[in-house]
Amino acid sequence: MSSHPLAAYGWDEGWADAFAPYAERGLLPGRVVRVDRGLCDVVTEAGTVRADTEFVVPRDPLKVVCTGDWAAVDPDGLDPRYVRELLPRRTAFVRSTSSKRSEGQILAANVDHAVVAMSLAVELDLGRVERFLALAWESGAQPVVVLTKADLVPDPVALSYLVQDVTTTAPGVPVLTVSAREGEGVGDLAALLGQGTTVLLGASGAGKSTLANALVGQDVMDVQATRDMDGKGRHTTTTRNLLLLPGGGVLIDTPGLRGVGLFDAGGGVGQVFTEIEEYARHCRFQDCAHEREPGCAVLAAVDDGDLPVRRLDSYRKLVRENQWIVAKSDARLRADIRQDWKRKRAEGRAAGEAKRGRGAWRPTPPR
Repeated sequence: MSSHPLAAYGWDEGWADAFAPYAERGLLPGRVVRVDRGLCDVVTEAGTVRADTEFVVPRDPLKVVCTGDWAAVDPDGLDPRYVRELLPRRTAFVRSTSSKRSEGQILAANVDHAVVAMSLAVELDLGRVERFLALAWESGAQPVVVLTKADLVPDPVALSYLVQDVTTTAPGVPVLTVSAREGEGVGDLAALLGQGTTVLLGASGAGKSTLANALVGQDVMDVQATRDMDGKGRHTTTTRNLLLLPGGGVLIDTPGLRGVGLFDAGGGVGQVFTEIEEYARHCRFQDCAHEREPGCAVLAAVDDGDLPVRRLDSYRKLVRENQWIVAKSDARLRADIRQDWKRKRAEGRAAGEAKRGRGAWRPTPPR
């Protein structure tokens, strides 16, 4: 399939097999490179065409046309042209649209690598790294953490400590340092990404557009300076764009993300905190919440200094958030969570009374 006109965009035998029924209808295969207000740009064998998405507007927001999708579009000669169908996605990067809603928003489709860009121009937010990685693992893509603007940390010892902090936070994930302006580390990143599809993620000011330009080899994305006071950018990227990489593969650049809400990412959270999941296997109770239960191996690891308190706090936060999002669409789980909260409140009251000398308090084992 390397000789196929769309091979550079990721077309392979698997996509050809999936497209076969649509080929019989005279439709053309193409990959969505940009979506904008109900219209999208689709690269086909004959070039890039503008197509309407009216016929693939589902009730489920996760099934809307997205950058990275493979689509079946009308043949030449029709005006307007429409996207008629989407091929089943292999992977999908999804976040929650808001902490107060249970809807998800798909950011990129059919991605092999998810690059999380974190700027060294500001203090590293390890909790944000963990949040991005949970979504990346859940998407089915291989995460990569890139510490950008490495030239702003000239002390190699200080830089090595920062890398070690992130490496500990991201078990099983490659961590690279890059200075896109100086060209340092860009080649290593390009070699790691290979021939697949990569989505570039991060907050405004993380240097994503500069990094995208360095990987592509030309100025395809606008770049503006960040604010000195907090290192934040100005959202120079406003749409998700799919770009060809000179060494093979494609890159999806995304706008800066202020909010990164989890969306049904329980498996991803577990993969980010593999050491906590391993400790939890040795807890006395199978459904231990790692709060104050007797025989909790996770709390024992904290007491022994083997597990940082920050990691456990972050784990609890992401688990609770993910449970809450899932519970909004699952009545039974929602009832279980409420019951658990009632139990914990009752234990808290009992503990308070015990401290005031009104009786002995014993923790209630989890159900």
